[in-house]
Amino acid sequence: TPFKEGDATSPQGVYAQTKLDGDLAAMKINLTTMVVRTSWVYSSYGNNFVKTMLRLGKERDHLNVVFDQIGTPTYARDLASAILTIISQIESNNLLKSSCYGVFHYSNEGVSSWYDFAQAIFKATKTDCSVGAIETVDYPTPAKRPPFSVLNKGKIKKTTGIEIPHWEDALTRCLEALGMNL
Repeated sequence: TPFKEGDATSPQGVYAQTKLDGDLAAMKINLTTMVVRTSWVYSSYGNNFVKTMLRLGKERDHLNVVFDQIGTPTYARDLASAILTIISQIESNNLLKSSCYGVFHYSNEGVSSWYDFAQAIFKATKTDCSVGAIETVDYPTPAKRPPFSVLNKGKIKKTTGIEIPHWEDALTRCLEALGMNL
């Protein structure tokens, strides 16, 4: 089942541990802190999975992508928009600031594996690159990743009333922002 904000944490590596440490430090320093945890963030800017797949899809005929890690891709623009909406609601007194303390989850809606995500990118862009499904053990990486990292977003939706787009719709908007003809 998707992770809820109150579930026990179990960081899988140094990166995850430093994220948790930052969350805890922020909430310790300021009890009115709102921490927004997210996952699998991508954008039309910077280095990320979507841009890497687009580049590799042009360079190669075939890629192997992990199929046994399940989560939800998050378009950075949607995450930023949600945060700005929450700030606006608080500033206009349409949302009590006191209801926004603590940890909240935000990612786009839906569930995907990295393999499914890569397939969707190539299908949307009509990229002629085949994708093979491999297990995590076949793709060694220094960063340990959990096999299931889907976040329950019920708390943020109930508290703020925001609507969260599906990851496939968000991917389309990101690809359009990258100038792709879909």
